[in-house]
Amino acid sequence: MKTPYCPLCSNPKSSHYFSDQFREYMHCPVCELVFTHPDSHLSRDEEFKRYEFHQNNLEDPRYRSFLQKMSAPMLNRIAANSDGLDFGSGPGPLLKHIFEEQGHTMSVYDTFYAPKQEVFKKSYAFITATEVVEHLHKPLVELDRLWSCLQPRGYLGVMTSLNLPELNFSTWHYIKDDTHVVFFAPQTMTWLANRWGAQLEFIGDSVVIFQKNNLVSS
Repeated sequence: MKTPYCPLCSNPKSSHYFSDQFREYMHCPVCELVFTHPDSHLSRDEEFKRYEFHQNNLEDPRYRSFLQKMSAPMLNRIAANSDGLDFGSGPGPLLKHIFEEQGHTMSVYDTFYAPKQEVFKKSYAFITATEVVEHLHKPLVELDRLWSCLQPRGYLGVMTSLNLPELNFSTWHYIKDDTHVVFFAPQTMTWLANRWGAQLEFIGDSVVIFQKNNLVSS
């Protein structure tokens, strides 16, 4: 089996990290990303079937509470009447409703449920990517595209469970979902911040917020 390049930083010298009966996981020593070998990726149709099992009910108070991990810190940072984008909105775009309840406007994009490429022709004061980056087969392509859509001083919020040193990777619930193919460590987020020249803030163990500097482009 050929050693794959890191899908985030393109380092060709990733090494074996862990294997289970279904997948091999690789580790990149440059950006600290752990990723599954591409040979084990699901097809697009198989992915969609998995997502159809997700229950994201707009009326579910538990789902709203879960999303507050992202919405609360972002609402504390953005100016009134800001224009945002929710990347990976899913079939029930609750974040859009939460931000619009507070007077903001929000576009949505989802590769399966709202695949409108025109949203990437605009710029935004804030962008959210909640429980989606772990699904990306080409994370650098997608994240760089989001960063290019962000206005100066704008915020990009990413919510994903981080691969922390203290967790037992072999029993981690995050790897049990076979649509999850990339796993970010705190150092991976720092690598991204350095790439973009961004300010970075960790909020708990699953939310990071990047802020774009005035003079930074994509």
